[in-house]
Order: sequence, then C-alpha cells, then structure tokens
Amino acid sequence: MPGFALSEFPPLALGFFGLGTGYLIWGPQELFGFPPRSPSVDRTVGTWGIWMPGFCQLVTGLILFGGLTWFPVFTEPPLYMAALAFSAYGIHWFSLGWNRYQGNDPQPNAGMAVAFALLSILGVIVFFSAGEWPVGVLFVGLTWVYLSEVFASVGKSAAERSLGLAHTLTGLWLMYLTYAAVLNLALGYQLPLN
Repeated sequence: MPGFALSEFPPLALGFFGLGTGYLIWGPQELFGFPPRSPSVDRTVGTWGIWMPGFCQLVTGLILFGGLTWFPVFTEPPLYMAALAFSAYGIHWFSLGWNRYQGNDPQPNAGMAVAFALLSILGVIVFFSAGEWPVGVLFVGLTWVYLSEVFASVGKSAAERSLGLAHTLTGLWLMYLTYAAVLNLALGYQLPLN
C-alpha cells in the first residue's frame, strides 16, 4: 500500500469560520434581543445553526479524523483534540439548530451544556499545554459559552445575556483564527495560530 504525503493544510479554517458565523448570528440575537424571537426568526436562526456551525464543523472533524487515522496525512497530536471537538460540536449544532427551528423546549440543553463545558475544558488543557495559546483562548471562550448555556437553558435571563456576549466575542475570535489559518497557509504570514 503506498504511503500518503503529509499535508500542511488541515481544514481548520472551515471549522473556525462555520462556528464563528453561527456565533455571530446567535450571539447578538441573545445579547441584544434583535431581531426579537418569533417562530420565523427561530426557523431562520435554526437553519443557520444546522448548516454553518453544524455542517462546517462536522466536515472539518471528519476530515481531521480521517487524516489522522485512515489516511495519515496529519501528524500533529493536538489535531486529535481538534478532530474530536469539531466533530462533537458539529453534531451538537445539528441538534441545537433543529430544536430552535422547531421551537422545542431548551431546558434539556442544560445537561448537554455540562458535557460540552467539560469537553471545552479538555481543549483548554490540550491547547495551552501544547503551546497553542490562540486555540487555547478559543476553548476558554467555548467554556464560557457552555457554562452560560447551563443557566440560560433553565430560563435565567442574565445567563442568556452572558451567553450572547460569549457567543459574540468567541465568534469574533473565530474570525481572527479563520484569517490566521488562511493567511498563514496561503500567503506565508506568521499570525499567531499555534
């Protein structure tokens, strides 16, 4: 069986951009209440949640897992955490988007948020330990998102504002990571990414 050439092009920018877009749609709506929630707004926001953060992250995670295992073209160990996170977060966004689209009760999200807060803390440990502080900062933001989600899911209005602020600021940081990944790989820039 022929070997595979190592790749310097993991699809991180796709995952960063998809999640960042989702956060920049959901965050301001939670933070400022604009546009006001209604069935049509929830359907639009839910659709965006499924396709941008959901699909983009799942595709990224699956490519990373495949590139680390079946077709070993990626060799950096922290990419294993990235593959896990992109895959898990992508799948969970399918549920978040669908539930928002359908107008389903958000209270069960509290249990989900505990699990994803723990996954986010794992990302903090991995990426800061690996010296990849920009991605470590992302996982600090993700931890904030899910800790806020625990309380927002059970109807605490201050937590919903915290969730909106966490979504918005983390979404902006994801846009920086998207730019850094693309400019570093495509044009040889040296923006902090890892």
